Amino acid sequence: MPAMAGTTESGTGEAVAQPRKSSWKYIGPGIVVAATGVGAGDLVATLIAGSKFGYTLMWAAVIGCVVKISLAEAAGRWHLATGRTLFEGWRSLGQWTTVYFAIYVVVWGFVYGATAMSSSALPIVALFPDGPGLKTWAIITGLIGLVFVWFNQYAVFEKVMTVLVGVMFVVVVYVAFRVGPDVGASFAGLVPVLPDGSLLYTLGLIGGVGGTITMAAYGYWVNAKGWTNTGWMKVMRLDNRVAYITTGIFVVAMLIVGAELLHSSQLALTKGDRGLIDLGKILEDRYGAVTAKLFLVGFFATSFSSLIGVWHGVSLMFADFVERLQRDRKGAPVDVGTVEEVAAGVKERSLPFRAYLLWLTFPPMALLWLDQPFGLVVVYGVLGAFFMPFLALTLVWLLNSSRTPAEWRNGMLSNTMLGAAGLLFIVLCVQQVRELLG
Repeated sequence: MPAMAGTTESGTGEAVAQPRKSSWKYIGPGIVVAATGVGAGDLVATLIAGSKFGYTLMWAAVIGCVVKISLAEAAGRWHLATGRTLFEGWRSLGQWTTVYFAIYVVVWGFVYGATAMSSSALPIVALFPDGPGLKTWAIITGLIGLVFVWFNQYAVFEKVMTVLVGVMFVVVVYVAFRVGPDVGASFAGLVPVLPDGSLLYTLGLIGGVGGTITMAAYGYWVNAKGWTNTGWMKVMRLDNRVAYITTGIFVVAMLIVGAELLHSSQLALTKGDRGLIDLGKILEDRYGAVTAKLFLVGFFATSFSSLIGVWHGVSLMFADFVERLQRDRKGAPVDVGTVEEVAAGVKERSLPFRAYLLWLTFPPMALLWLDQPFGLVVVYGVLGAFFMPFLALTLVWLLNSSRTPAEWRNGMLSNTMLGAAGLLFIVLCVQQVRELLG
């Protein structure tokens, strides 16, 4: 059998991955994960941190990016080093991972679908106040996301996400420069300091922005790009660093806006996505309608990129989840990997992939007419709070075991970063659960 692209054959005829030089021309999955992971709610949380503490917590944003680089690198390394998807790794840890993920992906998808559609509709309503209302635009954005992901595979999806992240980047950085950053205070904010009452905001900055189930989806996007073996490891690591440096720039820019525009004037924002509508009005008062409308376009790009990113990435994970269970029932060997199926686009055409797309789109529309039921919100919040500790600690487990080839297991730095991330997310998890139950 001939060796695959990016491999050669050893003397025994076994395919051996050849290292590829890291190059900017390969960048793609990192841009996708950056665009998906940063939602409108994340930007508001960062703005509020800047409005309360100025530049003081800049250091926390930087540490947060380093933590996310470590987590995403670990997820990508698992896919490339083992030839197995992340869910296959979780499955090897025991039945409990399947039970947790099954409940999580169903409840999370139901509530997130409504949240993503509403978030994407908000800036459209602000841009076109005489048009249809919020619910109508929310349904339209959900249907556009469904049709786009249903009929396009990864290559087109990546190009569109790149355009959206470009819009996000230009707008957010432009607004930060428009409000006039204090360079001296920015550098001073890199010195770790904890003002009174800032602990939860600090933990949120480190653990929140860009930290969702999309981090687990990163390995799937790596495979969808066509990277399926260790020859792509250097490329993946460059791609991942680009992703979270980009995310870091978003966070720093929004902290600057919060510090300069809100902190100095003691202005407050509404929590959640609607806080960006408040910011749009403040920008219009200070800098005119053009800046405000440009910001709303960036707000839409941020929200809609998260929508289609989840529609694609989490549907890939769900398809892998369902197909792994089907293989188990048929008695397929545990080491039967599916990364080649992801790379070939097979999963994007599969029934489970499209079934989850429909689940993300249509049932959540009912929540647009209802206040989200309290019990559902609590379950959603608790499951979501547990996901990041679950991801960090299972990656430590998988990448220190014989499931991973010795060459690609965790070193001291990876274990330190993933262990620290796990502890951080446990603290955040406990706090979030306390708030929900309180």
